[in-house]
Amino acid sequence: MYFILKLTITFGARIRSLVAIKCQFYHEIAFAVGRFYPEAMTELDEVWNRMLADAAKSAKAQGRGDVAEYLSLKAANDMIRSAGVKWLFDSALEIAAAADQTSKHISIERVEPFNFPYRGANIVGSQLKLIFGVRCLSVDAGWTRTPSDGFMRGGPLAVARLRHFGMPKANAELLLLKDDATVTWAESGADRDFTTERLRDHFLVFLGG
Repeated sequence: MYFILKLTITFGARIRSLVAIKCQFYHEIAFAVGRFYPEAMTELDEVWNRMLADAAKSAKAQGRGDVAEYLSLKAANDMIRSAGVKWLFDSALEIAAAADQTSKHISIERVEPFNFPYRGANIVGSQLKLIFGVRCLSVDAGWTRTPSDGFMRGGPLAVARLRHFGMPKANAELLLLKDDATVTWAESGADRDFTTERLRDHFLVFLGG
């Protein structure tokens, strides 16, 4: 069953409407940057976290403390994953909004759930697609959710990819890595963290500048 939702948002002195077409397990949002977009949130992650919490609670009630501990740890890691993906999408939206203020009319589509392959694994997450004329920059991010999705080689918490339509050499693969103290996005094949400045570099390519 499909629903049409209209959300009116007040941002400073500006009032904008966001229209979404959605069903129970899938939704796609299409809008222009000039129409303010709220912070990235994903229903998929919210449902997944509730399922993990319920499973951990059930395991604990059945005396399966080992299973409950594993599920609690997974839920904690998934919160870190969600925060990492949120930072990536929010940063992309902020850069796009700044570009739109200079008369760059960028359209954006958000799709979730969105699946894409990573070294034999099935990554489940979201896609942010930015469109400027005939140019398109897709930001895909997520992680494996169930054993049937396989495992992420190299041990990242999450995986992302930036794809430039018609310019495969400009594409990038990102890994969300965690050490004892920090969690960072790293660019695969490059000995450096993936920062907001690197994301801006991709926008320059995307905008033809």
